[in-house]
Amino acid sequence: MAMEIAQAVAAAKEGDKKAFYQLYQQFVGRVYAICWRLLGNKQKAEDASQEIFIKVWQQLPAFRGDSSFGTWLHTIATRTAIDLWRQEKHLRLIDSSDEQPELADVATECSSAAPLEQAIQRLPAQARAVFVLFALEGYQHQEIATMLGIAEGTSKAQYFRARQLLQEWLADE
Repeated sequence: MAMEIAQAVAAAKEGDKKAFYQLYQQFVGRVYAICWRLLGNKQKAEDASQEIFIKVWQQLPAFRGDSSFGTWLHTIATRTAIDLWRQEKHLRLIDSSDEQPELADVATECSSAAPLEQAIQRLPAQARAVFVLFALEGYQHQEIATMLGIAEGTSKAQYFRARQLLQEWLADE
């Protein structure tokens, strides 16, 4: 499997679109999951996933192989999703009429997801982002604070808040 990925990466670096499509097929699920968890919206996650793979195609010739392709792709995916999350947060501050999605919308969008995934999507945007980055993606609070442009203490508080809400919601089920 790793050899197939390495061969596909080498061919894609040379401009082979079929090899890149093979990489896309292999990794699109993981990329989409990161985007969906951070952005909390199916359409935004799909758009972000496409944007990420465009970036990967453009940056692939510079990929040196210092890390695995999957790790490199994951870094691009996480950073891009966070950038989009920040833009969305900024737009929400400018246009305060943009309300948080109704719980019914979240439930509909998450209907096929596990209860934990549904609960994660119900979290307020910043608490969700911190929870996903810390608990699911393995980043430290200092890194999360830098990525999201918040204080480290805010990251810790948002994580604590997210855990409390998730525990309450999951206990009710």
